[in-house]
Amino acid sequence: MAKVAFTVPRINAFRCPTDKRQSFMWDSTAQGLGLRATPSGKPSYVFQGVYQGKDIRITIGSAEAWRVPDAQAKARELQRLIDEGKDPRQLKRDALAAQAAKAQAEKIEAITVEEAWQAYIQERTPYWGQHHINDHARLTRSGGEKATRGTRGKGVTNAGPLYPLMHLPLRELTAPVIEAWATKEGKTRPTAARLAWRLIRAFLTWCSEHPQYSAVVPHNNPAKTRKSREALGKARVKQDALLKEQLPAWFAAVSAISNPVVSAYLQTLLLTGARPGEVIGLRWQDLDLHWRGLKIRDKVEGERMIPLTPYVHSLIEALPRRNEHVFASERKKHAAITEPNHAHDRACQAAEIPDLTLHGLRRSFKSLTEWLEVPTGVVAQIQGHKPSATAEKHYTVRPLDLLRLHHERIESWILEQGHKTPTKHRMPVN
Repeated sequence: MAKVAFTVPRINAFRCPTDKRQSFMWDSTAQGLGLRATPSGKPSYVFQGVYQGKDIRITIGSAEAWRVPDAQAKARELQRLIDEGKDPRQLKRDALAAQAAKAQAEKIEAITVEEAWQAYIQERTPYWGQHHINDHARLTRSGGEKATRGTRGKGVTNAGPLYPLMHLPLRELTAPVIEAWATKEGKTRPTAARLAWRLIRAFLTWCSEHPQYSAVVPHNNPAKTRKSREALGKARVKQDALLKEQLPAWFAAVSAISNPVVSAYLQTLLLTGARPGEVIGLRWQDLDLHWRGLKIRDKVEGERMIPLTPYVHSLIEALPRRNEHVFASERKKHAAITEPNHAHDRACQAAEIPDLTLHGLRRSFKSLTEWLEVPTGVVAQIQGHKPSATAEKHYTVRPLDLLRLHHERIESWILEQGHKTPTKHRMPVN
């Protein structure tokens, strides 16, 4: 191969003939240094040498980006590696791999809690119920939206307890950081903070098992420390439930609520013993008028069928069909009612019944059945509690008609104690 001394004019003048796929010019100064050109591309420096008896060619770089002396120095470096018995191609691959690994490590190091949180939610959402999904969104919201209530006088919504952690790098979510967060949040909103702590604890467990994030988070879950747990305190056991003698005042106050949908919802809540969210989630398609059943979307079993008792059916039958929801909102076109607890609080205040929550109505159903000595398994099946014994779990099967026998008796007794006239309405079973 003819060689010439590389100069800038020779480099700039070098072209590949149009009738050839590529053309080379070789340097007489640096062994193995060449300039390669194609008809359509720009010239680039290459190095050609012999490694272990085989020709190898390595691209150095564009002629525009490399000065002649620098290209010559690079060619000499590559030849020196071959003389030392090293493969420049493998060294280049190793360097690129190391560079890519470093870039990936830096990228992971820079991942924020929010970025990992969104990946976590996306992966886990198919396994969660809607209420659990809503908790993850509610506790991380930024706040600052205009609102008229529940804002502690600020006029805008408050940020969720987890929001301050979202913008931290994931690697900085350490035990001291979580402990400081728990100490602060535990002083102002301990109930919400305890739920938030359970969510962040589960999230960090997921991160430790995820290949992309396991290198960033500590091996031991930083949320599982005694200090953070103690800072949030223990939840008090709820004891709110209606007494038998409070039923007349409660029914009178709830029946007087101006919104009939809310009034019917609260009475249904008490007479079914279901969870507040389960009753709000009822749709018209969940009513089985043929077999007098009510399909409840259950957080334990997915769904359960309970009796559609006469009085509850009369309440539901009187409601307007605004949308697919049984307890539909007046203001929102395709939504169920929201925040019925406010109307309930006012009704309880009028009835002089203190501190009775919506979940307290579910607790009331269970407590009031004690007066009737209804089998515990029956009440648990109606309410959607997990069976507590092997025989109950595997050997006891109660069909809907057997549940109805007990449930209608419970409803009739509660209405009688509340001075409500039990409905005589019976839906025929065809």
